[in-house]
Amino acid sequence: MFLDNRQVAMDSVLEALADSIDYFQDNIERLRPSLRDALKPHYTERLKQMRKLQELARAHLKMLPRDADVERDDFLWLWSRLKSFVGNDSQVLINELLEQERVLMQALSSLFTHPLPDPIEPVVEECMQGCRKLIRELYALQKRKTHR
Repeated sequence: MFLDNRQVAMDSVLEALADSIDYFQDNIERLRPSLRDALKPHYTERLKQMRKLQELARAHLKMLPRDADVERDDFLWLWSRLKSFVGNDSQVLINELLEQERVLMQALSSLFTHPLPDPIEPVVEECMQGCRKLIRELYALQKRKTHR
């Protein structure tokens, strides 16, 4: 089955949400407890938003769930670990998480260029706001770590 442009945009958002959650969960043990405590509520909320968006996409856009790109996840994890050998592990992780947010913001922006069913739009807006909050948090954490 081929997807229309709106479905492709939604698929990109769902993939970016899943990738960011997976990356955080895969690397949670590498974070210092203070960083973990600061970031965990953001990702807990994101998981709820992603599940709701998946449900709405299934109901209103006739989209079926799909599996994550495991090879891409493995590559990103390995690349991050390699960078950590030459840099501060926390700073590497914060930068990687910021990159995940940039990808998500691009996907959300692209989705907003399409007409969305009424029940979906507020959830996408919540995702956008959550992404902005997380970006602010990551920059604040990054700034605190560089000034110590």
